[in-house]
This record gives sequence, structure tokens and C-alpha cells, in this order.
Amino acid sequence: MFSLKVLHVGEYVKGGVATYINEVTSYQNKHNDISEVYLMVSKNYSDKQYSLNRENIIFYDYLRKPGYILKAIFDVHKAINRIKPDIVHVHSTFAGIFVRIPFFMKKSKPKIIYCSHGWSFLMDVSKKSKIAYSIVERALARKTDLIVNISKNEQNKSLQYKLPINKSIVIYNGISEKVSKNAVSLEISIDPHKINVLFVGRFDKQKGLDILIDFFNKYPNKKISLYLIGDGVLDNQHLDIPENVINIGWVDNYKLDSYYQMFDAIIMPSRWEGFGLVAVEAMKNKKPVIVSNIGALPELVKEEVNGYVFDLDNYERLNEIFNSMNKEALTRLGENGYRIYKDNFTSEIMNNKIVNEYKNLLGISVKQIEKERII
Repeated sequence: MFSLKVLHVGEYVKGGVATYINEVTSYQNKHNDISEVYLMVSKNYSDKQYSLNRENIIFYDYLRKPGYILKAIFDVHKAINRIKPDIVHVHSTFAGIFVRIPFFMKKSKPKIIYCSHGWSFLMDVSKKSKIAYSIVERALARKTDLIVNISKNEQNKSLQYKLPINKSIVIYNGISEKVSKNAVSLEISIDPHKINVLFVGRFDKQKGLDILIDFFNKYPNKKISLYLIGDGVLDNQHLDIPENVINIGWVDNYKLDSYYQMFDAIIMPSRWEGFGLVAVEAMKNKKPVIVSNIGALPELVKEEVNGYVFDLDNYERLNEIFNSMNKEALTRLGENGYRIYKDNFTSEIMNNKIVNEYKNLLGISVKQIEKERII
């Protein structure tokens, strides 16, 4: 009996990457063409709950420090040698290093799929760092069978940095259609007479919370209330929170749908964004999204179709958006967003595409699986 095994490897698996891996491994664990699914992630700074049997989850000892890198490479390849997977599906930059470097010294390898979940050379780093990251990615691509980009912007930019076009595809992130119903009452109250806007994300430079706070300090608006969900410190700097900004704090994933549903719109002032999972979560809950014109966000949100788009350097534009918003229009944009979500960003759509790519890579092996099923 032919046995198709998949090993997923990540580094610090939290937030959007954790959501993605949970969606993928849960789906594959039930798929007829996949007999075994394994997951290997860092013991530190990774979520611990996944929809897999405990014996199929491997935590390796690792911190993002030079002294841990060789040990991580050793531990990852020890697991690969033991499991002997047909597919190694790699998530994020450092995991891509751990998996692929040793295969430069080996004659054979499993099929390797790599997803950066946001290219390192597209982050807000120096030009020298961008060049260095791109050189490393091009070298590692030689030991990669398929590169999955999470948006068209990610793919287009990667091709500009000379990643191989013949190995590159786009598969948008997708999330489950199931809406979590939180039985616990939410410990906030909102003013229904105001337009209530929600920010969800890490309080760090990438997500642009400091930009949003600066805007609300300079452009106070009595008809708008801003709420924050997330945690972290932005460069260890103190943020002067205006009176009309309410910090809810960290919220467990299973409660997020209930929070989305309370608000009129979701805002994402990101400085860089490989995809923008919060936008899709908002659309699933029929909420319009206000996004910066950065990275993949303009692919997800179309002006006055399912939200609004603004330039981070143009506070006047954002002010115009807030002044023009009304609840009736926001409801209509939210309904449009839900239809866009259903047509493009469900977990089923994403996972079908991923499994089909597995089959394409394995070729004749998949035909063997189909023959075994007939027999």
C-alpha cells in the first residue's frame, strides 16, 4: 500500500502563520490521498495546540540566536531522516534555511515546497540587507521544487529579485468558513451612535499602530472610536493613546469572530504585508476594511467595493475616509467583502490548490495512490 507522508516545518509559529498551518494540517490530516501528516516547530515562541495527534507534533529547542542554528538544522534533519516524508512543506525564512542547506550535500531529497509567508527582502530593512536576503533565497531555491507566494505582489517582487519563475506560483491564504460563536460575554461596550473601528494585530512597526495613534492625535474625530486588539511594544517606545482609543488587549483566537462582528469596520495601517489575514477575517465576518496601499493589501481590498485604501504618508486621505463613512455604506461594503471572501479566500479553496500541487510534484506516485484506491 502506497503511503503519502507530509512533514510541515516552521520556526516561530504564531499569529497568521499558526492560523495558516492549523488550516492546512487539519485539512490534510483528513484527506484521502495523505496517509500521515507531521508538524515540526520551535518549542519557543510557537503555538502549542494543533489538530494533529500529539505523536505527530515535534517541538525542537531553538531561539533566534546564532548558537541555536546548527542544532536546529541537526534536529530538523534527524526528523526528516526518521519520518522519510514524500513532501516537506516549509514555512518561513529560517525554517527554509534549516531544511534546505543540508540537501546541498545529499544526492536525494523529498519534494520541498517553500512558503516564506512574506519575503524577508520586502521588509522595511536596508538596501544591503535586501540584497543579502535575496542572494540567500536564490541559492536555497536551487534545492526547492516549488515556491508558494501568498499574493501576486509577493510573487512579482520575488521575480524582480530573480527568484525562479518556473518554480513560483501564487496560492492565496484561506480561512475556515466556520464562524466561532463565543458563549462568553465580551467585556466591552461600544457606543452604537459612533462609527466603531477595530485594529487587530501586533503592536509593532510592521503593523503600523504608531501611525494610527499619531493620526488620531492629530485628527481627533468625535464620531469615530478606535479599539485595539493585540499586544507587544512598539520599539519599546511609549505610545500616547488618545482618549477615543480603547485598548482591549490580547484576545484568544476563538473569540475574534465575536469581536469582529461588534464593529463597523476594521483598519490595517501596515508598513509591509505579505498577505493580510486580518482583512480576510474581517470579510468573513462581513466587515469592510480600511487598508494602507502597501504589499498585498490592495489585492484584497478595492476602493469603495469592500473597503477603502489610503497612503501612509497622506493623513488627509485617511481623514477624508473617516469623515465620509456612514453605517449604511459600511454594511454594504461588508456584504461585498463577504462575497469576495467566499469566491477567493476560503480554506477549502487554498487547501485544494496545495494538495493539487503535491500531486503535480509527485506525478507518477499519485497515480499509484489512485490505483491502490481502485484495488
